[in-house]
Amino acid sequence: MKRVYFILLLAVAATTAATAGKPIQTNDVWRHPGAERTNCRRNVCIPDIEGYRTLKCDFHVHTCFTDAQVYPAGRVNEAWNDGLDVIAITDHFEIRKNKGMETADMNLPYEIAAARGREIGMLVISGGEITRHKPFGHINALFLKDANRFPRDRTPENEQAALDEAFAQEAYIFWNHPGWPDDSCTLYPMHERLLREGKIHGVEIFNSKEHYPRVLQWYEQMGFSMLANSDIHYMSGQQYPDGVLRPMTLVFAREYTVESVREALFAGRLVALYDNTLAGAEKYIRALVGESLAVRVIDARKGTIELCNKSDIEYSIRYGDYMYPVAIYGHQTVRLNIPKGTRVTFVNCVLGYEKYFETELW
Repeated sequence: MKRVYFILLLAVAATTAATAGKPIQTNDVWRHPGAERTNCRRNVCIPDIEGYRTLKCDFHVHTCFTDAQVYPAGRVNEAWNDGLDVIAITDHFEIRKNKGMETADMNLPYEIAAARGREIGMLVISGGEITRHKPFGHINALFLKDANRFPRDRTPENEQAALDEAFAQEAYIFWNHPGWPDDSCTLYPMHERLLREGKIHGVEIFNSKEHYPRVLQWYEQMGFSMLANSDIHYMSGQQYPDGVLRPMTLVFAREYTVESVREALFAGRLVALYDNTLAGAEKYIRALVGESLAVRVIDARKGTIELCNKSDIEYSIRYGDYMYPVAIYGHQTVRLNIPKGTRVTFVNCVLGYEKYFETELW
């Protein structure tokens, strides 16, 4: 009986191997599917806010068709692995550094990336970077209809023509890394005029590994949107290894569609996030904090509470006579003595130049 049972087991195993394709382990090939990480996505936990879905976006991404290292489809795979929801392909109109990758069709990098995005269910936005020396600098245009209509040379004479093309295509326009390359943030008359006229819709406050505090002063004066983007040229794993979040613009969209992202950007429903620092309008930061943190009162008389952080953002608070901030790490609970009605300052939630979000926790 045991022999019959053993023979039956062998028959089932043989049938399973035959129907499952190549065997996983043989003397010739021993596969390790558990070690494969290509299709693994980091779950970046940032809560939705009431009425909107919080989309994690990078609107400044380069490919090998201009001066970066990675093929457009690879950029989509990287972003999905990194936990992003949306990227924009924004190759330079004027720069071709990689021999053999030159193309006359400036729409091609986006089309390749968008095709991969459709395959894996990730949003990809068409864009491009107008690339000039200061004072004009670098300016991104998103939601392009035809990237081939932009000038290809870097002469100062066609700077306005490039902007006019972006206006004609009803693009969302933002000023990139205003402190690059000379470590000096200067609000030039051209940018001030365009910002006041609403023709430049935003400015990067975070770019790659840089932060531009002076942008906060301009923000208070003119009320544009602030963005955080990677401006990625190298491989994502080199710049942002495990545990490090890419710079991202949090967009509060009604739906997970390109049209909804566009509507949210033009409406100013966004917050910049990098290195656990949030920068943006108070109402959206307040909503994020409210959805991220849960308060449990342990002893009302003593003011003892438990503060639970349900997000991946590490919040940093200061209150009372404490000179140094207290860190509320992601997915951890901290027990604190904060009397009811105490004003708490979130020193990593920036509303303006040396202005921080404040609230009462209970």
